[in-house]
Amino acid sequence: MLTARACILVFAFAAGTALAGGSNYGVAPGALKQIAGQAREWPVPTPSFARDPAPAPDGNIYIAVMHGNRIARFDTAAEKFTEWELPPGAKPHGLLVDEAGIVWYTGNGNGTVGRLDPKTGNVTEYRVPGGGDPHTIVIDAKGKLWFSIQSGQRVGRLDRASGRIDEFPMSGNPYGLAIDRDGIVWVCRLAGDALGWIDPASGKTGELATGPGSLPRRIATAPDGSLWVAYFGNGKLAKLDPKAKRIVKTWALPKAGGERAYAVTTDAAGRIWINGIDTDTVSVFDPAKEEFRVVSLPSTNLGIRKAIIDGAGRYWYMGSHNGRLGMVR
Repeated sequence: MLTARACILVFAFAAGTALAGGSNYGVAPGALKQIAGQAREWPVPTPSFARDPAPAPDGNIYIAVMHGNRIARFDTAAEKFTEWELPPGAKPHGLLVDEAGIVWYTGNGNGTVGRLDPKTGNVTEYRVPGGGDPHTIVIDAKGKLWFSIQSGQRVGRLDRASGRIDEFPMSGNPYGLAIDRDGIVWVCRLAGDALGWIDPASGKTGELATGPGSLPRRIATAPDGSLWVAYFGNGKLAKLDPKAKRIVKTWALPKAGGERAYAVTTDAAGRIWINGIDTDTVSVFDPAKEEFRVVSLPSTNLGIRKAIIDGAGRYWYMGSHNGRLGMVR
């Protein structure tokens, strides 16, 4: 049995959505006092390109089973999975769990954002006006949902109360996104070697170049307000000052950490967790010391495309290639 859920609940509800940090998935990340570097893994029931884990307020972990067209939940106490079938063709990609335990996912295959109530199994779909392939989804301090539409070259915003979806043009195949302390939405323009930003209050937008061949893929918010970006193209971790709108510094991933930086998130202690999808490791970066620690994971051919920190500070990853959900503490 894993650590008690009470610990997770304290972190989640004390901090709230506004300070959720990490990659803005609703549950505030905790921090391990010491990282033991111990990892465990569990095979998912339907390993059909399962991906993108997300923490729930009750301490459980949800994942999108993209090619299996399902949402799965891992009960972290009982260590058992439950699955829900989604409408035909949904092909869920990203997901998050809100303060009420409702699962919101992007229907990458049918141009929708979906709402799953795990208590009833009921699914409601909200069709994206411009269609396309909804990708990564996050939640802001006001409870609005933001999501990228990769090949559709847009970013969407869903009002959960009304179901209304607004869209913002964004070139460069928008991919990962995160929200800074001022509510500015930052978007990785993967094919544009740039970050885009949207100010919801003023409607202003802009961009910040990240350099030729950088291919920024995912981005995360740290407790001090800085943002951290994974450069898939050159295997670097970048620190962004969102107020100054500039890249402060970049660091190459250690050799064992890979050359294809992919998933990135932060814990409550300000440590940056980043993986290279070409390795079966995760690297933990200490910004104060500017040092990486590489943690080896127990299986091979993982293919980690998304990872998160839960309320207790544990690192959860999903191996999209080998169908194994893992946790590092």
